[in-house]
Amino acid sequence: MTRQSLDIKGIGKAFGGDDVLKGIDISVRAGEFISLVGMSGCGKSTLLRIIAGLERPDRGQIMIGDTDVTGMDPSDRNLAMVFQSYALYPHMTVRDNIATPLRMRKLSLSARMPLVGRFAASADALKDIDTNVVKAAETLQIAHLLDRKPAQLSGGQRQRVALARALVRSPAAFLMDEPLSNLDAKLRAHMRDELANLHRRLGATFVYVTHDQVEAMTMSNRIALMSEGRIEQLGTPSDLYQRPANLTVARFIGSPAINLIPVEIATNGAIGAYGRDLGIAAARSHAGQVATLGIRAEDLVPAARGLQVQVERIEMHGADRFVHASLVADASHQVTMRLAASEALPSGDDGILTLGFRADRTHLFAADGQRMAEPSRRELVA
Repeated sequence: MTRQSLDIKGIGKAFGGDDVLKGIDISVRAGEFISLVGMSGCGKSTLLRIIAGLERPDRGQIMIGDTDVTGMDPSDRNLAMVFQSYALYPHMTVRDNIATPLRMRKLSLSARMPLVGRFAASADALKDIDTNVVKAAETLQIAHLLDRKPAQLSGGQRQRVALARALVRSPAAFLMDEPLSNLDAKLRAHMRDELANLHRRLGATFVYVTHDQVEAMTMSNRIALMSEGRIEQLGTPSDLYQRPANLTVARFIGSPAINLIPVEIATNGAIGAYGRDLGIAAARSHAGQVATLGIRAEDLVPAARGLQVQVERIEMHGADRFVHASLVADASHQVTMRLAASEALPSGDDGILTLGFRADRTHLFAADGQRMAEPSRRELVA
């Protein structure tokens, strides 16, 4: 399997005067699995199409290895693309669907003709193509389906055929545009494992587009989170979850969503919310600012002192419980706490619960949404 790096340098693209991509820079290492993730309309699919050569950028450069492919046709880039819709030929068998890219590359025009092709093609070429088709099918565990047609396959089987058709070409990189979005939840989870395992076995370069943060978090080496044509943060799944660069990243990554609480920073750096001292402090340089405190659901815990909430409902999720509550000081503001199912919930008869948190597990964002230095623990004033 060919392994190539991919460099995206200053890519810009506009449609009808609207900037869809605003200077994208990403260096994808050879053999890396990188996901482009974000809400619909953020520009991720447009970027993938530019990498593939299906769209031309207004500015910037695409490098595959040491080769500038920005002006090359898609067929000359040695990239394999897997689409959301599978894009299988319904009249062909699985074997013929997988073989099509190889036949287009290795056989003459006359050898590809439906009726006379088998007489014009050399036996060695046909044998080589079939050997590669069977090998790709075995890799994706669909060798027993080679003589079926797409209509006789399940959604997951069709997706494997589409992957095999990409795999058989030995491309420089795989480009995948939301390939699992048409599958049901259970099959989608299974195919995530399949794709992650396939990447580990091949060691190939994968660029994967999705709006589903779970797909990005569970499969990727790194994630580029995009919003409005820009990259908000590029890093490992752990980076984006534990140190979100801004509120956009914090809101998008994590399930349940991060809890965001408006806070004020006093002149001595003390951070408070709704008139209550939270026992943490920001740098004195931020004194007097209004900010937003982010706390993950698992980092909110029952405590003797902290924010008082009114428990609204509890959701059971197997080993976990999600406790949904509203702030007593502001009933319109909701928070969610994650507890182990075995852990007691020490709320009173009125459903009032006091929540605390660790300073080193909180996130502080300035008024412009950008991340500030982590708060530090301080002693509460009696």
